[in-house]
Amino acid sequence: MATQNIKRRRSRSAKLVVTGPFDAGKTTFIRTISQMTVLSTERDVSTGASTPDSRTTVAMDFGRITVDSDLALHLYGTPGQQRFEFMWDILAEGMLGFVLIADAARPESLAEARRIRQHFVDIADVPSVVVINKADGQDPGTLLEETRTGLGLPSRVPILVADVRERDDVKAALLTFLNAVLDHLRDQPGPSVATGTGGTG
Repeated sequence: MATQNIKRRRSRSAKLVVTGPFDAGKTTFIRTISQMTVLSTERDVSTGASTPDSRTTVAMDFGRITVDSDLALHLYGTPGQQRFEFMWDILAEGMLGFVLIADAARPESLAEARRIRQHFVDIADVPSVVVINKADGQDPGTLLEETRTGLGLPSRVPILVADVRERDDVKAALLTFLNAVLDHLRDQPGPSVATGTGGTG
């Protein structure tokens, strides 16, 4: 039968790390877009009552989204509190790249976001994207400029304002990341690499 000769493409997966300061929106980012029930290790913080803003990831969050017919992104959310940062190196192993969530509602957290970003940059030369969350009522242009400066971002690193509770915003962030991956591959020395992601151009 002719159908027996059809080549089946192997399903591939890639690891995307979602990181940022405490309570920036990492878990929400993953929950908004994941096509599976997110595996989460949230716990109440040691002070205060159990409210949505008083819970933190202590190990990781895990979600999954199919990008193409043969490519899935595995989303790993990092702990935001410094005492759990030993997990960062573990989650970063083999990553395709990372998304840094910045918290516009807490400008004082920008220094921590910069430290986190530098940690992952030092681990591997991989594509990254910055997503500014909780930007209600703020001027996007000013926010983008101030955040890029505060993080010390190179001009090649994409940065965008998004509401991580909105699926379309998270999809736009992931598309921006995938385009950054393609740009990164094109910049690599040596023979051209066939990305096979399809539908992103």
